[in-house]
Amino acid sequence: MNNKTLVDLIGLLLIALIVVIGYKLSPLLLPKADLTLQPEAGCDLQRQSCGAVLPGGGRVELSITPRPIPMVKPLKVEVSLLGARANRVDVDFAGTEMNMGLNRPALQADGNGRFAGEATLPVCITGAMAWQATVLVETEKERIAIPFRFASGHG
Repeated sequence: MNNKTLVDLIGLLLIALIVVIGYKLSPLLLPKADLTLQPEAGCDLQRQSCGAVLPGGGRVELSITPRPIPMVKPLKVEVSLLGARANRVDVDFAGTEMNMGLNRPALQADGNGRFAGEATLPVCITGAMAWQATVLVETEKERIAIPFRFASGHG
């Protein structure tokens, strides 16, 4: 084998390795869900907590405080499960019209169906931002996503 062939082979192996690593890490960046539910209509996270009904009759409630939801200030994020159990709960914050990077704070369980943590929304150069806070509930059987939408900043 000559040096050019060896270099080409090493390059192909590196590309294959990068593809495999990207595939394995993709669920961290783009969470996959077995079931996507819609939140209850008319709820405004800027004014109150919002919820969604789970299959089997349980319920998920998302609360973000302080209200109105500010940018670049610490936020308290709470998810409560009523009539359901989860192994893990995350909230993924994503800009709906602009990529604002990965923003998925770790929520800690308190043992009573409540998960809480802190987050901070980055400032947008336009002063206003439309957000989607997707609650990701991981149970023994499935991963459920519930996308809640809200706006922050000045109109």
